[in-house]
Amino acid sequence: MRTRTFLARLCSLLLAMSASLAVLAADDTSSSPYFFVENADPAVDALPLKATHVSARVLGNIAEVTVTQEYRNQGKTPLEARYVFPASTRAAVHGMTVRLGERVIQAQIREKQKAKAEYEQAKTDGKTAALLEQERENVFQMNVANILPGDVVQVELRYSELLVPTDGRFQFVFPTVVGPRYNGRDGSSSSGNQPWISTPYLPQGRSSSTQFSLQVELLAPVQIDEISSPSHHVDIQREGQRAAVHLAADETTANDRDFILDFRLGGDAVQSGLLLSRGEGENFFLAMVAPPRAPDSKRIVPRDYVFVVDVSGSMSGFPLDTTKVLLRDLIGRLRPSDTFNLLLFSGDNRKLAEQSLAATPENIQRAIELLDSQSGRGGTELLPALREALAMPTDPERSRSFVVVTDGFVTIESSAYKLVRENLSRANLFAFGIGSSVNRSLIEGLARAGQGEPFVVTDDESAGKAAQRFRRMIDSPLLNGIRASFEGLDVYDVEPQQLPDLFANRPLVLFGKWKGEPRGEMRLDAHAADGQFQVRLPISTDKLTDSGGALAHLWARQRLASLMDQEALDGGFEFSSQILDLGLKYQLLTPYTSFIAVDQQVRSPDPQVGTTVDQPLPLPKGVSNGAIGSSVPGTPEPGVWAMLLLAGLGAWLWRRKAA
Repeated sequence: MRTRTFLARLCSLLLAMSASLAVLAADDTSSSPYFFVENADPAVDALPLKATHVSARVLGNIAEVTVTQEYRNQGKTPLEARYVFPASTRAAVHGMTVRLGERVIQAQIREKQKAKAEYEQAKTDGKTAALLEQERENVFQMNVANILPGDVVQVELRYSELLVPTDGRFQFVFPTVVGPRYNGRDGSSSSGNQPWISTPYLPQGRSSSTQFSLQVELLAPVQIDEISSPSHHVDIQREGQRAAVHLAADETTANDRDFILDFRLGGDAVQSGLLLSRGEGENFFLAMVAPPRAPDSKRIVPRDYVFVVDVSGSMSGFPLDTTKVLLRDLIGRLRPSDTFNLLLFSGDNRKLAEQSLAATPENIQRAIELLDSQSGRGGTELLPALREALAMPTDPERSRSFVVVTDGFVTIESSAYKLVRENLSRANLFAFGIGSSVNRSLIEGLARAGQGEPFVVTDDESAGKAAQRFRRMIDSPLLNGIRASFEGLDVYDVEPQQLPDLFANRPLVLFGKWKGEPRGEMRLDAHAADGQFQVRLPISTDKLTDSGGALAHLWARQRLASLMDQEALDGGFEFSSQILDLGLKYQLLTPYTSFIAVDQQVRSPDPQVGTTVDQPLPLPKGVSNGAIGSSVPGTPEPGVWAMLLLAGLGAWLWRRKAA
């Protein structure tokens, strides 16, 4: 009798647990990444994304990239596939095409809500449709509805990107995977309940079954000196001013980290130059002005550094190990005249001291020992850490710099930018992204808001190079008071509208429109440590290029970035409306526009029998399972847990009976 009573109570408890888990699963406000569990239904293809192919053509410093995703349904049930994937932070996505058998469907740009409604209607009608949405500056979501058993659907995306050299070296980056995003301690970040955040991930060590291939063609006006990839094994074929790069045959798990290609051109590493293009309704220009070589500083102003370092669960393992290498270099080489402080953050904050300390060997050793004691755990509470760091007392006689070190796996980008802008005052902020698949949008946005520079560190070797570049940059005087003018050419809509101070070894880039005849010259004047800095670039018809479409998209992308920065800072419908109008006019993907493609043929007579599948992502290389956390996903997994518990109960009863 006692056994029956116990079993009845245990079953009631299990059912209550299952119901509670189901409630949690339905609560979108606690959405977070979760581990992928293979669906037990053999009729459902749980991995519909079969292949991704990337083809990039780099002409000078403009990259034209085509990404082809192939979806295939090898199950017996019609599918809707959802896939979250990254892109470059500078990508101007301007085209999408869907191929379904012999049919080719050109996608159209629409206001985001209208595109969503059109997609949902097509899905309900049994039509195959594809919807591309921008969730973040560098995070997209693809939805493909009514993929019938045996279907092969190819979705082709096209984007343009400007490559800006640093220290004379160009770098092409293709991100392959979105890292898991921490959504705040209580799920109440500014991201709300956006579904893309609760993305399924494969456990650490399990590779994606999606095939990945990539090829890059480099075409340069001069000899290409060096080509290398610090991230992947590549095969390189060179021929004068042309080179072809392919992934090597042994790269079977290439889509768990950013693909990075470095190259250097012959002659002067960075040259000032001007490109003009004519269009049907508008003409565009692109100007790139190289700063002077960094002069030796005869007098170095005393500096104060505040290091704000992420030691959360997603940093566990390789990212935190690399962070320790970087910080030992940065802190270990501070000058005796410098002061510094160290703030570590995860779910809470820990400071080395209440105020900055002198950079003595003893204090440096204390900081390194504190950092070495960290193993990586907890959430990524970036905003409280930034607030505490920005509120630290400062010496007005010192030049202060904040150095933020993180993988950027958070969802509070806009709030962080606004906080930095409103509180930074006379300091600069430098952001270091650590890991194989860094959230580059956050790293670049923090640096932009803090009038500093972004750095991305993917391994120990690049940590040393980044530390060296950081020291060289902060020891070099800025170009300030920069003024650009055009004599003889009527220009307008110049971006950026306000020219920032310029650090050494990174050129200034200007976009804009022009009208009339190309003549005269562009003038750039600035103040440098050793006197006035001047550049004069002649304007003539020989500066005309046939990259008119690319320049138009790149100008619009630059204007979009400026508007989104203003929106993050000031809010208001005015900026949202301008972003929407710009996206519609220049056929660009934005937070308020989406690409929609619909096959007008009704292909699924009973679309209600279909199921939705979230394509799982591999964890970024070097990231541990600790990055996922413990929130319950909005999927049927709670029922699975209840079944496992009941199965365990059955096994216990069987053993009891057998005894």
